[in-house]
Amino acid sequence: MISTVDQKKEFEMLKKAYEKAGGDVSKFLDKRVASLIISGDKVIGLNGLQGVEIIPEKIENGVKAKILVSKNTLIQTPIHICTGYVEKKGLQRVIFEIEIGENSQVRFVAHCTFPWVEEFTHDALALVHVGKNSKMYYSDEHYHSNTGSITLNTTTRAIVEENGLFVNNFTLTKTRIGRLRLDASVQLGQNAVADLSAKVKASRSDQVLIREKLDLVGSHSSGMAKTTVVALDESKVRVVNEAYGIGSYSKGHIRCEEITKGEGVDVSTIPVLKVMNELAELTHEASIGRVNANQLQTLMAKGLSEEEATELIIKGLVG
Repeated sequence: MISTVDQKKEFEMLKKAYEKAGGDVSKFLDKRVASLIISGDKVIGLNGLQGVEIIPEKIENGVKAKILVSKNTLIQTPIHICTGYVEKKGLQRVIFEIEIGENSQVRFVAHCTFPWVEEFTHDALALVHVGKNSKMYYSDEHYHSNTGSITLNTTTRAIVEENGLFVNNFTLTKTRIGRLRLDASVQLGQNAVADLSAKVKASRSDQVLIREKLDLVGSHSSGMAKTTVVALDESKVRVVNEAYGIGSYSKGHIRCEEITKGEGVDVSTIPVLKVMNELAELTHEASIGRVNANQLQTLMAKGLSEEEATELIIKGLVG
């Protein structure tokens, strides 16, 4: 699986970063688990499984991988993906083309680890197709350096067919963000369901732009887009959540919760709802505010300092 000396060295570096981020590296070495390990523009680990085919190819500054799940396939263990970069400066491009066959179910666990970079751009594109009666869950957690000099562009385009389910979770809360542009959209067929969520913690001079979009095309389709943001210090955050009710009896809900702390914080949220069918139903809720004063006072009354109490509240929100 990991053949050359250089690959082993890079794997050991990524292993340390992955474990520090809370990942279980043993899964990548288990032949019973489908996995893909990318370091820079190289695939340094690859393991397929019955019903799962992973076809990688090298592209300029990165890797493109087709991940094909056969129809009528139930994968009991998550497919593990690790994307990392061991140099201090550079560009990494990753493209995933994910095809889930009909009547199948699969879960992905992805970690992106860039703990040593100083000047670095990561461009990620996921093209997803979920077949009829299939379910796909994708959890994407990032672990960066604390330089704040990373530019992260991540784009997801998903199509979910009749009676399908697509759940996509993005998390970046343990380290500095740098500059983040997250753009996720999903098109839903008849009776299809989507759940998009993003949790981020921005600090110092971090800049964040998040856009999540639901196209409720099929009749009785439904979806939710949820964004949770903690903005500290002088960080800047823009959130745009959109829902378009196109199909009859389609339902969509968007929710954005933003907690701010710091005089230089600049935060805004824009909900966009557009009903294009009189039988569609769209709702939204949004809130921007400081750390809850009652919670703060309760924790401080138990002996915590204001800083400790604030940190505990934030950890409960995005931890």
